Amino acid sequence: MFIQIEPTPNPATLKFLPGRLVLVDGTADYRSKLEAGSSPLALRLFNIKNVSGVFLGTDFVSVTKSNGDWQHLKPAILGAIMDYYTSGDSSKAAPSSNHDVEGNYAPEDAEVVAKIKELLETRVRPAVAQDGGDITFFGFHDGIVYLSMRGACAGCPSSTATLRHGIESLIRYFCPEVKAVEAA
Repeated sequence: MFIQIEPTPNPATLKFLPGRLVLVDGTADYRSKLEAGSSPLALRLFNIKNVSGVFLGTDFVSVTKSNGDWQHLKPAILGAIMDYYTSGDSSKAAPSSNHDVEGNYAPEDAEVVAKIKELLETRVRPAVAQDGGDITFFGFHDGIVYLSMRGACAGCPSSTATLRHGIESLIRYFCPEVKAVEAA
């Protein structure tokens, strides 16, 4: 089994591409071993010292380290992913999480929120997934869109610039009702 490794804009996170299905649908974000209880893959990865986050996409795994050197962590992570796929545990895939928070906006903003969600789904999510992360809609109030960065994007030094300059510009172009985009 060949597992491709890609860097992400977040120096504390690497993206691993096993060339196999990781999740059937959606994403799953785990920030602790306790949260990872439903995912055999995430549990295996949290058993590695200095792993502080695991993010699962449909075809990739992003692993965040708390400290330590990637040179020492990569072999253990690769081994855990390979063991997961060869052990038969991969048939017990973790449930995916919901992408967005529903109903965190006024009913009269439903049309604008639908446009925002469509932009996130078709234009933003694919680009963010390439960097090993995800972005989720959290709410819309008084012209401000609240989004949550997950996976490699959570805690990334460039996530604020991505939100402010890239995503905010895109959403404001298509939805003039939007005044700003902020992290939830």
